[in-house]
Amino acid sequence: MKVCEVMTAPPVCVAPRVPLVEVTRRMAECAVGSVLVVENGALRGIVTDRDLALRGMGGGMAPEAPVDAVMSAEVVTVDADDDLQVAYRAFRRTEVRRLPVLDGGRVVGVLTIDDLFLDVFRRLGDLLGPVAWSVLQEPPGPTSACGGPRVL
Repeated sequence: MKVCEVMTAPPVCVAPRVPLVEVTRRMAECAVGSVLVVENGALRGIVTDRDLALRGMGGGMAPEAPVDAVMSAEVVTVDADDDLQVAYRAFRRTEVRRLPVLDGGRVVGVLTIDDLFLDVFRRLGDLLGPVAWSVLQEPPGPTSACGGPRVL
């Protein structure tokens, strides 16, 4: 499976000079924990709710300070056509919770740990669905001497 099949798109993006208060507002409106900082279509950085809390307004910066003052400029990315295994390895290697997704150098989405959890749960549901239906349609099996189900 490819990253583009699981990622969240479109990503929430802001320009580098957008004030922190506006970034916070956008995060709340869009119900996201991060925004990508993009200039002329190129990724410049990422800012998370934690960045805002620790280095931004929570760290004493003025609400009018630009987002590029608190963003992380060193960003680990994945390509939209990468296999999900590439993303899993990037998450393990870097211990980040979000990976911007690029296609030809342009930002097209964000892949989060939550996106991967949802994918795993969907796959698990796909596997368990037929099993659950077959269990529900079968009569109860033999019981143990204690009256409970017998475990084989």
